[in-house]
Amino acid sequence: MLNFHKDHQNLVNVALVVFVLLSMGVAVIPANEMARNNAPLPEMPPMTASERRGLEVYVAEGCAACHTQQVRNIEMDRMWGERPSIPSDYHYSKQRLDVWRQSPSLLGSERTGPDLTNTGQRQPGAQWHLLHLYDPRMVVKGSIMPRYPWLFEETATPAEDAVVVPVPKERLRDSSKVLVASQRAQDLVAYLLTLKQAPLPGAGDPVFLPSPGARSEADMPQTAGDLPNGADLFVQTCSACHGAEAKGLAGAFPPLAGSPVVNDPDPTLMLSIILGGYDARAEYGVMPAQAEQLSDAEIAAIANYLRGAFGNEAPATTPDAVRAVRSTVAPATALMP
Repeated sequence: MLNFHKDHQNLVNVALVVFVLLSMGVAVIPANEMARNNAPLPEMPPMTASERRGLEVYVAEGCAACHTQQVRNIEMDRMWGERPSIPSDYHYSKQRLDVWRQSPSLLGSERTGPDLTNTGQRQPGAQWHLLHLYDPRMVVKGSIMPRYPWLFEETATPAEDAVVVPVPKERLRDSSKVLVASQRAQDLVAYLLTLKQAPLPGAGDPVFLPSPGARSEADMPQTAGDLPNGADLFVQTCSACHGAEAKGLAGAFPPLAGSPVVNDPDPTLMLSIILGGYDARAEYGVMPAQAEQLSDAEIAAIANYLRGAFGNEAPATTPDAVRAVRSTVAPATALMP
């Protein structure tokens, strides 16, 4: 019979055995089971070397302190993703660094900034992310995110393969130079662009529990013709680059207020730019295509809002017109006045 009052050696040995058994049962075995049975979703591509380096930059710069990567199953989280998060979403980001080390958790618990689960879908433009890292207030007025200027370099002689960030000259310390993104900045943006929710095979509509005081879909504001609310869609989709007042950002994003393209009675060019993206003028950043992100009704609602707001005066368009342009659209190459 063990006498723990007098035999301290047995007490320590028994405590050690209990600790090891509990650790195996509570942590090691469940973790191994989850790793073995947590395959990536079919449409989740493996991370490239650049994207994995970007994950390491994300961790090193402490981004998880202010940003979460988890869409909870409550209605208020629907704005961050198309469905609640599942373990498979983290398959590649949670791979072991080596036999001793597990990659840190990126779920986060503090939403000082927006959740990033689907940021690659919401903001698919690499240049937007580079501008945001260099000076967040250039693209998000009132942002409290700190700047990351050490990820960039001002130079008068950029290399041929350098990624030049379209920053207005007055934002640079030396207006005779240009801003170049470092490899760390490029890797970080590459990682951010991978953050897209892959669809669940054979899944139906996602289940989100109602949030207290949440409005039903029938209560949401609509525009003429039962289109979605164009003003809300503009804020969610366009204002980050073109500005809340549609004045754009000199040297980066063109203004939409007073734009001849927006005010053209024929909406074809405007719709083709929204659907297919835009990369025709070197003085502006690349606009990503929205054909996969927005429905015909949503694009029509945004177009109608822009064509009747910010001093613009142009006739409304319809989802049928968007559908007709979608069937023939290629990335827009016509010059925007």
